Amino acid sequence: MANHELLKLTANQVKKGNYNKAILAIGSCEAHGLHLPEGTDTLVAYKLSCMVADRVEGLLVLPPITVGYSGHYDTFPFTITLSYDTVTQVIYDILESVLRNGINRIFLMNGHDGNIAPIEIASRKIKEKYPDARIAALPQWWVTAGELLPPDTFEVWNGLGHGGEGETSIVYYLFPEWCEKELATCVVPDHLPDKIEIKWDFAELTNTGNTGDATKATVEKGEKMTKVLVDCVVDAIKKLDAVNWDYSSTNAASKL
Repeated sequence: MANHELLKLTANQVKKGNYNKAILAIGSCEAHGLHLPEGTDTLVAYKLSCMVADRVEGLLVLPPITVGYSGHYDTFPFTITLSYDTVTQVIYDILESVLRNGINRIFLMNGHDGNIAPIEIASRKIKEKYPDARIAALPQWWVTAGELLPPDTFEVWNGLGHGGEGETSIVYYLFPEWCEKELATCVVPDHLPDKIEIKWDFAELTNTGNTGDATKATVEKGEKMTKVLVDCVVDAIKKLDAVNWDYSSTNAASKL
C-alpha cells in the first residue's frame, strides 16, 4: 500500500503525489492510567489518520502534533503540556503552512480533550483570514465511536473515560505491544451531574490516572471502534470531495 505520510516522503514524491487535501492528527503526552502508553492520544489519532489516507485518494498525512494542552492531567506522571495559547498557535501555524503549500482542504483528527478548544479557536481564526479554507474535524472520536456502535458494545459508562473501556480497547487493538494490561483499573466518577459540565482537574476524579473501566477493554471492541471510525471519516471526506468541498445550501439564495 502506498505511503502518504509526509514525514516519510521525499519532496519529489510529495510533488508527484498530487495531494489536494491533508489530514492532521492532534494528540498529547500524558498518563492514561498505568496500563497505556503516554502517547496514546497521538498514537491513536495518527494511526487512524494513516488508515483513512489508505482509502482516500489525494490525502496527505501531516506530521502529528504530539503535545497538546494537558494542564488538567499534570498530577500524574509524566505529563508534558503546552499552554492553551501555544497549542492554538501551533495548530494555526500548521494550517497556514498547509494553505501556503496550495492545499486548502484539511481534516483535523483530534485525540485529546484538552485540544478541543484550541482546535475551535485556531480553525475560526484561519477561516477569518482565509475564507476559502475548508476545515473538517473529528473532535472527540471516543464519543463518536460510542454513537456509531450498537448500544450493547460497551459494558460500563458507554465505553467512556480517560484510559477507560473504549480508549483502552482501541489501544489494545492498535498497539498491544506498548500496554500493560495487568495494571488496568476501574474508576467511574459517580457524582457528576447529568447534562451539566464540571470543569474538573483530573486528580479530582481519580487517583489512578484513568477513568472508566479499563478492565472491560478487549481487542475485539477496539477493532470494531477502529472500523467504524475510519469508515465514518472516509465516508465524510468522500462526500465532501463529491461536492468539491462546497457545503453551502443549494437553496440558500432563494431565501434571501
